[in-house]
Amino acid sequence: MKALVLSGGAGTRLRPLTHTSAKQLVPVANKPVLFYGLEAISDAGIKQVGIIVGNTADEIMEAVGDGSAFGIEVTYIPQEAPLGLAHAVLIAQDFLGDDDFVMYLGDNFIVGGITDLVDGFRADRPDAQILLTKVSDPKAFGVAELGPDGRVTGLEEKPEHPKSDLALVGVYLFTPAVHEAVRSIEPSGRGELEITHALQWLIDNGRDVRSTTISGYWKDTGNVTDMLEVNRSVLETSEQRIDGSVDESSEIIGRVTVEEGASVVGSRIVGPAVIGAGTVVTSSYVGPFTSISRNCVISDSEIEFSIVLDDSSLNGVRRVEASIIGRNVVVTPAPRMPAAHRFVLGDHSKVQISS
Repeated sequence: MKALVLSGGAGTRLRPLTHTSAKQLVPVANKPVLFYGLEAISDAGIKQVGIIVGNTADEIMEAVGDGSAFGIEVTYIPQEAPLGLAHAVLIAQDFLGDDDFVMYLGDNFIVGGITDLVDGFRADRPDAQILLTKVSDPKAFGVAELGPDGRVTGLEEKPEHPKSDLALVGVYLFTPAVHEAVRSIEPSGRGELEITHALQWLIDNGRDVRSTTISGYWKDTGNVTDMLEVNRSVLETSEQRIDGSVDESSEIIGRVTVEEGASVVGSRIVGPAVIGAGTVVTSSYVGPFTSISRNCVISDSEIEFSIVLDDSSLNGVRRVEASIIGRNVVVTPAPRMPAAHRFVLGDHSKVQISS
């Protein structure tokens, strides 16, 4: 069995971060979200992995390399433009051959991995298997309709009037039957080859398409809110680990990781939180659900429920929260503006001014 990982999207919902960085490499708990998916694939016993890459190919290739760090063998497959998930399957056919495969969206995050799902698919081998989860706004997702026996009867991509609240999670499992499906469909109104259309083709042609509804944690990390929520979820599973230096005047409370080479001086850190290697925290407060990456400087500042990327600094800043701060960013207080009042008053006016 092989894996096809999609890492070619533009990440428009995470701009401006994704103007200069691939969305799949934005870190949660100081590790790129893409790495969690590659680890889950490796843990499921899948070793041959094709990665679809686009405009950020060089950055993805530099971060992942040949895959040996994850125990996998990586083949990179360039996609000229993000033309749909089914298009990714189409251009990967030479790599996939006649093997079953799992397709994994590189910016998705699933707690608990995919090992049980892959094992079940290997045992039963339906033509396709999808993951579903209940969502509050199904209009933003691919949506599945199930029959009385739980089999998938219909699929729609971002429907205006959803027929259910079951959204497709970004993990799909296929036999080679899907290759005929992706060759048989036409681009949607968005100009993309939709995987929902390929799945519907399989259903319409009598193929066995099954679903698994998950109640565990899943997130598409395509926007700031979800990225912060995934960061919170990962940090909740962390343990306290102090490999860097913490002076006697500092206070460490709860599950805090201080990585080797990091330094905490005269500060209060309340976990779960992680302080990256080479980072210096001085006279500051770092609150729960905060990930500070490598070689940052946090001085005389307060921050919580946030992500700070490499080589950034906060100096003299009061209360930063629910924020993502990119690489090489400098945050300082704005200069105090002198207070002044400006008037054009007519004769015999009366004006009251608070001092």
